[in-house]
Amino acid sequence: MRWLFWVAVLTGASNSLSAWGLVEAGTWQAAWKTSGVALLAAWAATQARNADGGLIAGVLALGALGDLLLETHGFAAGGAAFAAGHVAAIWLYLRNRRAAPSMSQWLLGWALVPLVTLIALLFSRGDKGVAVYAVLLGAMAATAWISRFPRYRVGIGAMLFVASDLLIFARMGPLAGSAVPGMLIWPLYFAGQALVAWGVVQALSSDQRVS
Repeated sequence: MRWLFWVAVLTGASNSLSAWGLVEAGTWQAAWKTSGVALLAAWAATQARNADGGLIAGVLALGALGDLLLETHGFAAGGAAFAAGHVAAIWLYLRNRRAAPSMSQWLLGWALVPLVTLIALLFSRGDKGVAVYAVLLGAMAATAWISRFPRYRVGIGAMLFVASDLLIFARMGPLAGSAVPGMLIWPLYFAGQALVAWGVVQALSSDQRVS
């Protein structure tokens, strides 16, 4: 079913055309935006052989729901779905902690929670809802970084997700009116989701082959 992953990548990447204003999706925008991560979730579900496989599929499905709700119901509803996805991802990564992370890995990982929260607060001008979400976002990236999953896929994918969300918050403050967030938010977000999906699913598949 590897072909389904690449269909998901092509579908999700193509939404950048809409994000950059090169294509007008009209009434199909919500479906187009949702389909990339939804297909990643479907691919992960076909590969799931245990609880961790089900968790990564669920994380991606909540991300797809968040994409849909952002388009149809607004920021609060979409953010709630993403927050639920972060909680599920944190649980997945804690279940798969790296056996002996180095001190630098620990420090970088756990510095992410206060750092992401502080930046989000500054960008959003003290929005308390954003702060709560940012704690979960930072914890998701931190636990991904110290998990046993490949850092150059899952860890970096989580960081790209963080960068995408911080750009969303920057539109509330320092980058209000700038074209930069609109150009980067979707590519960073979807690349992050695809890297996380690929890294986790491949690691879990390797476990199955070894056992």
